[in-house]
Amino acid sequence: MEQVVEFLTLLHENNDKAWFDAHKEMYKRALSRFEEFAAKLIDGIAAFDPSVRGLTVRDCTWRIYRDTRFSPDKTPYKTHMGVFVAPHGKRGGYAGYYFHVEPAWDERSWSQGHQLTTGLYCPGPEVLRSVREEIADNGAEFEASIREAEGFVLDESNKLKRMPRGYAPGVPHEEWLKLKDIYVTRRVSADFMLDRNLLENTLHEFRKTKHFADLLNRAVRFACEEMR
Repeated sequence: MEQVVEFLTLLHENNDKAWFDAHKEMYKRALSRFEEFAAKLIDGIAAFDPSVRGLTVRDCTWRIYRDTRFSPDKTPYKTHMGVFVAPHGKRGGYAGYYFHVEPAWDERSWSQGHQLTTGLYCPGPEVLRSVREEIADNGAEFEASIREAEGFVLDESNKLKRMPRGYAPGVPHEEWLKLKDIYVTRRVSADFMLDRNLLENTLHEFRKTKHFADLLNRAVRFACEEMR
């Protein structure tokens, strides 16, 4: 991952088209290395979570070019690379495992560095309602799955101020029922990202979160059946 980190660090400091065009070959080498890692990561996750078998790198990754049309930030390139391994790929609507490389950041960055994350980000209203029902009905199992994800934390930064419709204050796990994104995350160090055993270490961490992903995807499947 060293080539990837090096390129993204330089891109963060030189985020403009002229620099990018002049360093296109460096970008291609970094992208190739990242895609090689992504392919191995997909296969490694599929070994313990068969629901993601058959995915390609293209199913799970994004282009580096930013859509700046509606953003006050007009820098043309993302300064991170990520791969999201989930049933049916990045646009499938299911919970999955997200590997994020970002060696440098500033106040505009949502991520603040290298991360491993498992869960759902911006689920639709039907899916979110189903997840809340899962938490309400099986809160103890949901709590256990978070404990199993040792080293990860449940992100509670995006949540409602009041209880969602249909739930009264004081019910068990009420703060979790307010969540609008449901994922556990772990920030990792530069040493972790540059370790020669990065793939094995990453798979070891993601295995801890499979139970959590399974619970969320059970809720997603219920929502999909309801919408048919």
